[in-house]
Amino acid sequence: MMQPLQGSFVALVTPMSANGSLDFDALKGLIEWHIESGTDGIVSVGTTGESATVSVPEHLEIIEKTIEFVGRRVPVIAGTGGNSTEEAVALTQKASELGADYVLIVTPYYNKPNQEGLFQHFIKIADSVEIPQILYNVPSRTACDLRPETVMRLAEHQNIIGIKEALDSSERLSELIRISQAIADQKGFSVFSGDDPSFNSFMANGGDGVISVAANVVPKYISQICSLNLSNQFDDAKEINSVLKNLYELLFIESNPIPVKWMLNKMGRIQPGIRLPLIPFNQAFHEKTINEMIKLKLI
Repeated sequence: MMQPLQGSFVALVTPMSANGSLDFDALKGLIEWHIESGTDGIVSVGTTGESATVSVPEHLEIIEKTIEFVGRRVPVIAGTGGNSTEEAVALTQKASELGADYVLIVTPYYNKPNQEGLFQHFIKIADSVEIPQILYNVPSRTACDLRPETVMRLAEHQNIIGIKEALDSSERLSELIRISQAIADQKGFSVFSGDDPSFNSFMANGGDGVISVAANVVPKYISQICSLNLSNQFDDAKEINSVLKNLYELLFIESNPIPVKWMLNKMGRIQPGIRLPLIPFNQAFHEKTINEMIKLKLI
């Protein structure tokens, strides 16, 4: 039986030069920093990694380089979702061939499938590719919501081993935890938060960890909060998490990954590149963000 995944997983940015070309030297540097900082795993080419604007060959090259740079030291979770089921199957197959440990598959965006359509989409991928798969529900971006009753059905598939839930809802978390516990005798099923501002309370109430945007800039903090929660030191985790309250707000003051890439650039870790239709961080937020970064000793 596979052990559940737990802890701090960074939704890693994809570093780009000012003209938008991929910067693999910076990617390697980020990965080394994350491993040194206690990050438990790397999520490659998710939303934060600008999966929507890289080409398929680039998408696969980012996954390949990430696997190479990580060198089996921590798990690599490759983002392989799509709103075409056939494309998601193909990306998942390729990620498996490249050596990813897991894949993260977002609900099909824009199409607005119903629950049966979502079920069939994920089952088709799970039946087609032999790799551990994590469902990803983020209704604010996809215009569809993967309901717990559908997750329950999907969780019975041997290749589906967890979910990243970005809905900030204690009721939703409770339902997902119940699903995880109901199948615990058959296999591990990890329940991750995909919402930085609420992940600490999510973990305090039974969540396994977070797939985090904030971990891009404060990997040690997020790793520490996760470790404390997993060892039932909830007050200490809450205290550290409260220090990051303003940072969480700033990270989502404009569409992710605009703010986080700007911060990493100010920290000297990446070049300023981001791809259209996303544009550089609004000048109106610069001073406030710089002040918070100084307070957290990031610059």
